[in-house]
Amino acid sequence: MRKRLVILGGGESGAGTAILAKQKGFDVFLSDKNKIADKYKVLLQQHNIDFEEEKHSEEKILNADEVMKSPGIPEKVELVKKIRAKGIHVISEIEFAARYSGNAKLIGITGSNGKSTTTTLIHHILVKAGYKAALVGNIGNSFALEVANGGWDYYVIEISNFQLDDIHEFRPHVALLLNLSEDHLDRYNYEYQKYIDSKFRITMNQTENDVFIYCADDEALCKNLEQKKTKAKTIPFSLLKEFEEGAFIKNEQLTITIKPKPILTMSIYDLALQGKHNQQNSLAAGIAANVVDVRNEVIKESLSDFNALEHRMEFVATVRGIDFVNDSKATNINSTWYALESATKPVIWIAGGLDKGNDYTVLQSLVKEKVKAIVCLGKDNRKIHEAFARHVDMIANTQTAEEAVLMAYQLGEQGDICLLSPACASFDLFENYMDRGNQFKRAVKAL
Repeated sequence: MRKRLVILGGGESGAGTAILAKQKGFDVFLSDKNKIADKYKVLLQQHNIDFEEEKHSEEKILNADEVMKSPGIPEKVELVKKIRAKGIHVISEIEFAARYSGNAKLIGITGSNGKSTTTTLIHHILVKAGYKAALVGNIGNSFALEVANGGWDYYVIEISNFQLDDIHEFRPHVALLLNLSEDHLDRYNYEYQKYIDSKFRITMNQTENDVFIYCADDEALCKNLEQKKTKAKTIPFSLLKEFEEGAFIKNEQLTITIKPKPILTMSIYDLALQGKHNQQNSLAAGIAANVVDVRNEVIKESLSDFNALEHRMEFVATVRGIDFVNDSKATNINSTWYALESATKPVIWIAGGLDKGNDYTVLQSLVKEKVKAIVCLGKDNRKIHEAFARHVDMIANTQTAEEAVLMAYQLGEQGDICLLSPACASFDLFENYMDRGNQFKRAVKAL
């Protein structure tokens, strides 16, 4: 009798898992309480997969042998509680896809910030080195769908904490934990330690044959690493410390030393991605490439010719001497801290949106030092006014990207940066951070 897999959620991960499961002979049923996007519906129909939308039929779900729960569905949902109560095994897409990944190597990247940049940078290096590498997970295509397509040497997987919550045997050959900061705490009963525990699940199944790469400058990360231990070989990176084995910056030189391989060095000014946070991303990606035996020459070339991601410190245009930069992907305080820290010109800062319980005090010294004016882009801007009114000359309220850009343009002058780095989610006024970034770019180009 065929094993029955029920998939909750008909987005990228759900559709990909359904196709892989069908290919592997499962009895597959997909259910989404919302409308399924046309592109995923077409895929499901092409593969003759049974699905429903805008409802959950419990009689078709609670008879599952296993349930793949999409990462956006929280545990507090009543249907999930019923599934758990019945003792049905719940997994994430990465758990299911990894079972069928064959001889391909898995490189998993998690952390509060920098995941997308580091994941894409590692993928860029591997492709440049001549490998067939798939960019999957939270960025790129569904991991499961690319496993179904097959033929890959590497899967480079951006992994969220929600995806890690439902792994059991998933084991990346190379795991990266970039940093930790308070984010998504609403899913963890506002307990930071539970969020940290979730992130550390990336290394829980690693063996002594695997590698765990981590930021040695992150106090919470290092403290938890001491307590949790890992069987994998640990390799640190740092902007503050030197290592006999690891990666670091000293005297404006990036150094990667992994024994017994040749030492890699290059000037930080040759890096395609500038700013301290991007130096960390480059160090992490460089180690990952080094441990899978990419030659130093290829790593150096790749670190110097990589193009920045859309919506992540993306230069848009210079208008009347004002540089407009789209950092819409900065949806938390830590991301915005890095953006402001890297600014070398006076900043007109566009901030705000759906607040996730932000503590803005950590930004106050940077704002005082670098920000001339703040343009709020959100429905409720009270917390931003309260946090920064004493530190800047002007705070303006706007409700659309066009208004925000026009206000920033009027407040700015030659030699300034207009930086969209919201530190908030986008859902109060926009569909998502991409929609926010795209509307910002259109408004800049309309100037």
